[in-house]
Amino acid sequence: MHYISTRGGMPPKKFSKILLAGLAPDGGLAMPETYPAISPGGLDKLRGLSYQELAFEIISRFADDIPAADLRSIIADTYTAGLFQSKEIAPLKTLEPGLHILGLSNGPTLAFKDIAMQLLGNLFEYALAKTGDDLNILGATSGDTGPSAEYAMRGKRGIRVFMLSPQGKMSHFQTAQMFSLQDPNIFNIAIRGVFDDCQDIVKAVSNDYAFKQKYHIGTVNSINWARILAQTVYYFKGYFAATRSNTEQVSFAVPSGNFGNICAGHVARMMGLPIKKLILATNENEVLDEFFQTGCYRPRATAETVHTSSPSMDISKASNFERFIFDLTGRDTAKVKELWRLVDKGGAFDIAGTPLWEKVKDFGFVSGTSNHAARIATIRNIRDRYGVLVDPHTADGLKVGLEHREDGVPLICLETALPVKFSESIVEAIGHEPGRPAGYENLESLPQRYVVMNADADAVKAFMVEQTSGIS
Repeated sequence: MHYISTRGGMPPKKFSKILLAGLAPDGGLAMPETYPAISPGGLDKLRGLSYQELAFEIISRFADDIPAADLRSIIADTYTAGLFQSKEIAPLKTLEPGLHILGLSNGPTLAFKDIAMQLLGNLFEYALAKTGDDLNILGATSGDTGPSAEYAMRGKRGIRVFMLSPQGKMSHFQTAQMFSLQDPNIFNIAIRGVFDDCQDIVKAVSNDYAFKQKYHIGTVNSINWARILAQTVYYFKGYFAATRSNTEQVSFAVPSGNFGNICAGHVARMMGLPIKKLILATNENEVLDEFFQTGCYRPRATAETVHTSSPSMDISKASNFERFIFDLTGRDTAKVKELWRLVDKGGAFDIAGTPLWEKVKDFGFVSGTSNHAARIATIRNIRDRYGVLVDPHTADGLKVGLEHREDGVPLICLETALPVKFSESIVEAIGHEPGRPAGYENLESLPQRYVVMNADADAVKAFMVEQTSGIS
């Protein structure tokens, strides 16, 4: 398996060569040259496997330059009952026949991103041990990537994490999860701005190829292909748990901001998983919903990004969307470059009325949007009807998913996080605080360690150089 760039400017590389890199040298995103096809007979062989066995079968198809024994060991060390509170990773919670929530938030930071990030941390450590190199990870978070990355990388040899977050825009719980970490290899940078400012800084640094090479810059944001790959596994897990035979189809409802989580579903569908619909749910920042409704992709300016009660989705520039457009164009790198030349200049593109727009329906995507009143009502309704408490992002997914639900097609909503991370919204919905897992009782009162900076890529680079003196 080799990887190429969505923009055509990178020679084919093996998995281990793109694992640590983030953006390709041409500014594009790494993509596999082909998707490994899994036949109905192949699905039969995967059904019934443990999560660890399933992860190996999926990931090994994309990471075939890692010896099988090593990959099995990395996966076994990642998906443990100790880290994920149960022997069953990603358990399916059935609300009623044909309606399910895929439980993805039982990891150390109580968010779905732990499932990919814990694997990424172990893969990074494995790769660095082979070369003896150091890695400086630069990331941006709207709330969940940051804690998941920091808890996965804390204390790992040869790794430093520089995590950008929008000052004052995350929940108190999310902020405390990150800023209370005192590990010397973790650096939290609160940016005066919104998430898109943080993401733009990460891209600007990643596009400075000389700086990136000199200071060994890597990324854990979902522009990193290994993140998408790890998330693809739980689509297979959810499908097998919700069906009895591989002749059945399911639909997935996915709360979406940066298009990473639902991109993993797109990959699973391209591999042959019988997914009927990929239901994309946005909050008030409805850039992706606008595209799937109209054909126009118009990332918003910073001032237009709305701060909402599902803050991890407060994103107006969906980095992973380029991966879908790459497939939509038939992997036409010249077309992708043309479209993103407009986007990178702050513009938009519109494919309505073109053959590309006609092809969108072939990929199974539908979409919808939610708002504060709807998510609060959904949290309350799901609790009252099923006795299950969900967080605001999962509520957005359920709200939009139910609008697209079809008779005879199981609907699986991907859980985003545990409700405790968003207690203000839970109190508004049901009148009292959600329960806290053991160990999180006094999180917000712990000492916090972070710096505040303007949205300035050069200032961030200077800070990184200051903290990494001795690396060249």
